[in-house]
Amino acid sequence: MAHCVVEEAEAILDREFPALDKGFVRLVDYLGGDERVVQAARVSYGAGTRTYREDAGLIDYLLRNGHTSPFEQVVLTFHVKLPIFVARQWVRHRTARLNEISGRYSVMKDDFYVPDGKDIAFQSTGNKQGRGESPDAAFAGQVRTGLEEGQRRAYGDYRTLIDTGTARELARINLPLSLYTEWYCQIDLHNLFRFLELRLDAHAQLEIRRYAELLLEITRKVAPRCCASFENHRLGGVRFSRDEFAELSRRLGMAGEAAGETLLEGKVLERFEEKLQRKPPRKTGGGQQIK
Repeated sequence: MAHCVVEEAEAILDREFPALDKGFVRLVDYLGGDERVVQAARVSYGAGTRTYREDAGLIDYLLRNGHTSPFEQVVLTFHVKLPIFVARQWVRHRTARLNEISGRYSVMKDDFYVPDGKDIAFQSTGNKQGRGESPDAAFAGQVRTGLEEGQRRAYGDYRTLIDTGTARELARINLPLSLYTEWYCQIDLHNLFRFLELRLDAHAQLEIRRYAELLLEITRKVAPRCCASFENHRLGGVRFSRDEFAELSRRLGMAGEAAGETLLEGKVLERFEEKLQRKPPRKTGGGQQIK
């Protein structure tokens, strides 16, 4: 297997791309790219066609049909600065290797996340874990001021404990979730796609979506054909259950019998209708464009 060098990835190595107000994502290293996926797949069935179009077709076939192991041959390492509450959502994906800064050994920086006024919202009335209507600018400003004052108090108390000699592992325990942390995250392409599929979804929290958008932009530089296939089949695709597919066939007149009333009810019917009305995502992430 030949060593893979991707010029577009080389051009952005070690560059910090801003995320939120004080965070960033940086590509530290990568192993392989589109060519590595093709090389790994050909080990299984022998040498085949090698034109750009046919290689892209092979990648598309592999991803479309759930052949995951060739994508695991591509590995990316990121340096990320992110708020702790985003980090706690991120670690729910247990397929990455993480090494995080420790408040036991280091004095934490006075860096806290404060959401932009346009990102502040009331609690959704229809979604227990989501945001709803946006308040007016005055109310949003009050929320931001309250967050900033709480952060200053918490960090002031922390510094007082540090300065009086309290153990760092104790002094840190009252620091809020808005504090920024940093880590190195290493993950293979298959599991990164799984992360992105979940965290680019409209139901994911806005802040982690911003990081997911950046990760996708960076990953496009490493494996553009893999990303194109992922966006087409996974990110932009819709999967139907058996009952949903039967309902879809009925509506399209493919059921082989007279159309009757739908067999779907309640939440199942609501989810099915949402899938039918879903708009395809944009081909580029909502965050900054990486050039």
